[in-house]
Amino acid sequence: MNVTFEERSSLHGYLIGIASLDAPNSLNALSLPMIDALQDRLQAWADDPRIACVLLRGNGGKAFCAGGDVVQLAKRCLANPGETPDLAQRFFAREYRLDHYLHTYRKPLICWAHGHVLGGGMGLLQGAGIRIVTPSSRLAMPEVSIGLFPDVGASHFLSRLPGKLGLFFGLTASPMNARDALDLNLADRFMLDTQQDALIDGLIQLNWREQPDLQLHSLLQALERQARSELPSAQWLPRRERIDRLLDQSNLPLSWKALAALENDEDALLAKAARTLLGGCPLTGHLVWEQIRRARHLSLAQVFRMEYGMSLNCCRLPEFAEGVRARLIDKDHTPHWHWPDVASVPTQVVESHFAKLDGEHPLARLG
Repeated sequence: MNVTFEERSSLHGYLIGIASLDAPNSLNALSLPMIDALQDRLQAWADDPRIACVLLRGNGGKAFCAGGDVVQLAKRCLANPGETPDLAQRFFAREYRLDHYLHTYRKPLICWAHGHVLGGGMGLLQGAGIRIVTPSSRLAMPEVSIGLFPDVGASHFLSRLPGKLGLFFGLTASPMNARDALDLNLADRFMLDTQQDALIDGLIQLNWREQPDLQLHSLLQALERQARSELPSAQWLPRRERIDRLLDQSNLPLSWKALAALENDEDALLAKAARTLLGGCPLTGHLVWEQIRRARHLSLAQVFRMEYGMSLNCCRLPEFAEGVRARLIDKDHTPHWHWPDVASVPTQVVESHFAKLDGEHPLARLG
């Protein structure tokens, strides 16, 4: 199952629930059994009056969670080209249902997001009520490199970033550090990687009977004050003006071209972003453009329903399976995209990702 649960005793019979992703060799990539286990236990804890607070974390020093376990899914797609595997329907429905549930969790839910926080890891982090990042945190949506798209609610949180930054992160998979995450409202608190035990000890010692919100806030404030001197410098807000100018375009091909022109730029961060874009999937670029445009006025539940249909269509088309093959299975890092040029992607192919599903939507009852 690769996820463990424990309950630590606090004052007056209260308990602190701790859920730990426990697959460090795969950087805690989310599998379907892990998703199901988290959903079941979080629901049980929500219904248990003894549980005062929940902490969600990842074991191992390298990552909180580096995304969904897409290798098995891509192998199914490769074995049955042109079809949508049953696994895709089950995986994405349950993952998105879990992500939405976190956003609506009715008890304090703290997520400790150290190290790599990618794709599905971002979906977990953004759903938590208290999102903690550390000096090692690296947040990103890297789907452009595997022919998918920024999912797990990214349509919602990327479309609400300042200016063109959401489009930029979706197209370039550029990583954010802890300061960036705080600046862009993708995190709430900064703590040192060494402070997790102190946080847990503090949660255990709180009096959850009297003004628990005030006490929890004071604990988090005190720990953050001890860490603030280690906060890294901002990377992306200082570059926002230039990014906004570059991406002030009328369509995706022009935006793609503007970013690609930075390949040899003097700004090393922007040059790296351009190189990632150039190795990425042109179809994904179109999906990012369109999902951000559509999501700006959608509710969170509507976003997850839209992304579910997009994900199934990605599994039906060749780009996702080829991207995972190149990056994660064969690791030759040379994907052969079916539509290798951004201008060659047919409009109807892009539009098909947003078509209404037949029958009742599996996420119809969200919200």
